[in-house]
Amino acid sequence: MSQDFKDLNSLKLNLAKNLKNYRLNQGISQEELAFKISSARNYIGCIERGEKIPSVYVLYKIAFVLNKKLDDFLS
Repeated sequence: MSQDFKDLNSLKLNLAKNLKNYRLNQGISQEELAFKISSARNYIGCIERGEKIPSVYVLYKIAFVLNKKLDDFLS
């Protein structure tokens, strides 16, 4: 497995973990977050499980709703 693939997988898992933590800390359900960003609840679940990587635009909308910066999700 190449280092680039490992780095991408690590990034995806950090994003998933951070999104779920920020959402839960604010008491927002997947359904509520999805509604606020005009998306589907199952898509939020896929991101939180590390199955999907959102576009920058979707991540920006999520960050706005959760009052976070984009880079908060990637650290």
